[in-house]
Order: sequence, then C-alpha cells, then structure tokens
Amino acid sequence: MKTPMRPAFTIIELLVTVSIIALLISVLLPAVGKAREQAKMTQSVSNLRNLGVAHAAYAAGASDRQLAFYADAITSYGPNSCTAFTEYARDTGFLHPNLVLGWGPEDDTAGAAQILWQYRLDGTFSGHHCWAGNPINWSGNGFGPFRFGHQTRAFSPFLTGRYYDPVFFAPKEVFLYDIVKDGFDSPAQFASIPADDGTEGSVLYTSSYCLSPAAMYGPEVLAWNPDTEETYHDEWDLGAGLRTPSMSQALYPNLKTHMLEHAWLQNPRQQCNPGFSSPGSFQGCEAYYFNHGWESQPVTLFFDGHVEPVGVREAMRADGRHQTQAGYGLWSRDTPFGEDGYFIDFAYDMAASSFHILTTDGIRGRDVVSN
Repeated sequence: MKTPMRPAFTIIELLVTVSIIALLISVLLPAVGKAREQAKMTQSVSNLRNLGVAHAAYAAGASDRQLAFYADAITSYGPNSCTAFTEYARDTGFLHPNLVLGWGPEDDTAGAAQILWQYRLDGTFSGHHCWAGNPINWSGNGFGPFRFGHQTRAFSPFLTGRYYDPVFFAPKEVFLYDIVKDGFDSPAQFASIPADDGTEGSVLYTSSYCLSPAAMYGPEVLAWNPDTEETYHDEWDLGAGLRTPSMSQALYPNLKTHMLEHAWLQNPRQQCNPGFSSPGSFQGCEAYYFNHGWESQPVTLFFDGHVEPVGVREAMRADGRHQTQAGYGLWSRDTPFGEDGYFIDFAYDMAASSFHILTTDGIRGRDVVSN
C-alpha cells in the first residue's frame, strides 16, 4: 500500500507567509510604541493633576497662599540672600526655617545613621545655601526651589510625605526615572541614592516638574513698567519681592502656567544636551530643557487646575503677537539672564522662549494668549 502524500507549504507560500508576518509587525510595532508613549504621557498628566489638587489643598489651609519658602519680609533684612538670612536670625532671635527634604539614612550602607536632609537657610554659618534664598538662582546654573520645592517637607505631606515618589517624576524622562525609582520603595522620607558617576556619597535628584519661578516672586518683581520699559526689578530692593503671592492673584488662571515638565520629553531629538559644559545632577547627562526644542510640548498645569500640553511654538507665537500689540513680550528680556532668557542659547533648534520661567508680571501675567 502506498503511503499518502502529506500536504506541505511550497517555498513560495512560505515566503509569502513570512512577508505578511513581517509586514504586520512593521505596521503594529510603531502603533505599540506610540501606545506606550501615550500611556507615559497620560501618567504625567495624572501626576500634574494630583500635584494641582495638593497645591489647592495647601492653599486652602494657608489663606489662599501658594507654597512659601521665605519669611514675607526677608528682603528687609539685607541686600541679598547671604546677608538677609543671617541678619534675620540675629535680629529676630529665631532661625529661619530651612528647606527640609526629610529624614533619611546618611548613605546607602546598612545601618547608616539617620540625618535630616535639608538646604540651610537658617543663617547660622557663612556657608549656608545662599542660592536657595531665591526661587531661581539668577547666576550660575539657574537652579533653585522652583525645581524641587514641592518635594520638600513643607509640601510633600499633602501627597505621600516622601521626597522620592512616582508623582514627582514623569515616566518619559527615562534617564532620570531609572535612577530615582530605587527610592520609591524606601520607608524613609528621603532615600539615599548613591551616585554612579564615580563620585562619593549620595546625590540629589530633582522632580521632573518645576514650578513657575515668575509666579513665586511678588508680582512687582517682573512687572512691566511703561515709563522705563523694564520688566525686571531686583527682588531685594522691593519690600515684598519674596512674599509668595496668593493663588487668587492670578489674573489669567487659565492662561498662566503653574507647573510643567522641565525636560524636553515630547517629540525629543536627543537625550543629553552637549551645550551644558558642567552637567548637573544627571550624572554626566544634562537633559535638554522644555524650552530647547521647537517641537517640545511640555505637559502643563495651569493655575485654574486644568492640565494640557503647551507647545513651545505656540508660546513663541503668542509672545510675538503680544509684542506687536502691546510693545513688550509675555516673558521678561531684562532679568539677570539677559536677552537669552532661560538658557535659550542651549536650544536644539530655533526654539527661543522663556515662557513659564520669566513670565512678565509674574502670577498676574500669562504664558499663552488663548485657550
């Protein structure tokens, strides 16, 4: 009896099948990648909404005041932060509150001593952190409490009470997220995360989201003066320059940004910015900032509580229209940062905006012209 022939694929049929599978993969993979990117962006939107609720809760218990870091009259104690905080302690007999991050181990070794991690503003020694006496450091690296103040113990109890928590970090900021995730499960208020760039000790990693430093100053600091055509006035020359405004002082709450993603996360072209000759806390990789890309669209929380992406291109067009109609821009060009604003000269392409950071009129100003 003959053995029956078994049906089998011909070479042509097999090649056609493989081609179809390859085609399907080529079609589906980008869609899967986009879905993952969208999921990460959705998480960032959720984070900012939660932060917005926490800020509202803080304001409800503080007579509508925003998160504050300094005594209201601190500018009356000296011409700069280094002098003022020392004189405050001497004149009042009380140490000025520090920017406390929380209790945590001194290092990441087993059984390490618990210490209170903080930036010193108490004025008890000449080396206290003078740069932290301003919402944004006008010189040097432009760092300041606007980058991490919402992680401090003055505010974190309105969330989880910890410095390192997923709510403070955008999943799309993969380089930073991969480092700080080790601190998410720590029982301490401040987790000790070791540096992996060859340096000793533990290092500080700031939130993916930043407050608007312009809205943290008294409105007169960045107020437009039609007589002098100036938009910056030294905060230490003004009695209420560092008195944190109330939430209700926002004249355009649906147009004034409150918090946003500090790094360029939407439509990025490169991760690390070679323009920074002295990389910051990213261990050899300082990211491009949100205002460094024409196609950047940072997810943004506004003072009315709504969250949406705001394009750098949109902000630049709004600024241009305002200059044409009012004679001055939506962001200040005469701060100590100068015409280049917030590191605009480090931008990837033709991006040229310092919206959110240097908003003209501060909390009374606006960063976009329509919504």
